[in-house]
Amino acid sequence: MIPEHLTIYFFSGTGNARAVAGWVCEEAARRNISTMIMDLGKTDRKHIMPPQPGSMIGFISPTHGFNYPPVMIKFIARFPRSRGNTVFLMNTRAGMKLSRWFLPGLSGLALWMAALILLIKGYKIAGLRSIDMPSNWISVHPGLKEQVVKSMFARCKRITTTFAAKILEGKKALTAFRDIVQDLLIAPISIGYYFVGRFIFAKSFYAGENCDNCDLCINHCPVKAILKVDGRPFWSYRCESCMRCMNECPKRAIQTAHGYVIGAMCLFNMVVVIYFWQTVAQVITLPLDNRWIKLLVTLTGWFLSFLTMVITYRVFHYLLRVPVLREIFYYTSITRFRFWRRYKARANMRISE
Repeated sequence: MIPEHLTIYFFSGTGNARAVAGWVCEEAARRNISTMIMDLGKTDRKHIMPPQPGSMIGFISPTHGFNYPPVMIKFIARFPRSRGNTVFLMNTRAGMKLSRWFLPGLSGLALWMAALILLIKGYKIAGLRSIDMPSNWISVHPGLKEQVVKSMFARCKRITTTFAAKILEGKKALTAFRDIVQDLLIAPISIGYYFVGRFIFAKSFYAGENCDNCDLCINHCPVKAILKVDGRPFWSYRCESCMRCMNECPKRAIQTAHGYVIGAMCLFNMVVVIYFWQTVAQVITLPLDNRWIKLLVTLTGWFLSFLTMVITYRVFHYLLRVPVLREIFYYTSITRFRFWRRYKARANMRISE
C-alpha cells in the first residue's frame, strides 16, 4: 500500500543517520507524500503520539556495538501499538573505503531486535536496510579523509534513494536478510556490549588541558549524558558513545583515555578477577566444567568489570586535577595527535531543523 503520510524517527550523533533520514524525506517529497521527521535527541521520548492510521513509520539510527543504541531500543519498546501501520528500519554502520572498494560494516542485532518488537506490536515490516556510512568511531581510528567521506556519501545517497523509492511505492525491500547469518553470529558481541561494553566505552572520554569550559559538549549532547563535576565535563552512564562531543569540540579537547582504559583493564584482569576467584575457591569448590558455573563465571566477570570502571573512572576524573597526572593521561591518549582527524559529516547533507 502506498502511504499517504510518512513519519521518521531518527537518532544521530555526528550526522550520518540524520543524512539518511533527509534522503528518505527528499524521495517522499518528490512523490508528494507528507512527511514529519523527529530527532530523538530533541523529542519527548516518554510521551509518544499514536501513529496516524495507515501511515508509514520509519526508524533510523546508527549501530553502536552491533546493535541499535539503547535510546532507540527503549523508544521503540515504548512506541504505541499499530493502527494498521507499516514500518521500515534502517541502520547506519561503520563503512570504510580501501582504494576503490567500499567495505561494509556489521549490523549484529541492530535491525532484528527492533523488528521483533514492532512485529509483536502489530506492525508490518516494509523495509530493512543497512547503510554503510563513513565510520565515525574515532576512538579506534582517525576520521576518514574528506574526499573519502564525499564519495561514500554519494554512494549511500543513491542506495538510500533506491530503497526509499521501493518502499514508498508499496513494495517490500528486506535487503538486510542478506546479512542475517553474519548478524546472528556476532549476536553474543552485541549482547555483551549492551550489558557491559557500552559502560566501559562511555567511561573512556575526558576533557584535556585545552578545555576552556565552553560547555558545547554538555549543551549539544543528544541524551544529556555529560555533566559538570569538579569544574570539568564528566561522562555519565547515559552516554551512548555517539561521538558528537569528540567530533564537534572546537578545541579538540575531548580525548579517549587509552592509557587509563588499558590500566583499568589490567587492574581488573590481574587483581580483581584473580583475587575474587581465589577467595571463592577457599570457601567452596566449584566444578568449573559445569555449563551453569561457566555462565556464572562469565556474568560475575561482567559485573566486576562494570564495578571496576565505576570506581576507577571517578578516581581518574579526580586525578585529572593534578597537572602531572593530567599530562600522563594526555600523552597516553592517541586521539591527541594532530594526524588523528575528527569526523565531519558534510554540511550540505544536514536536513533542516
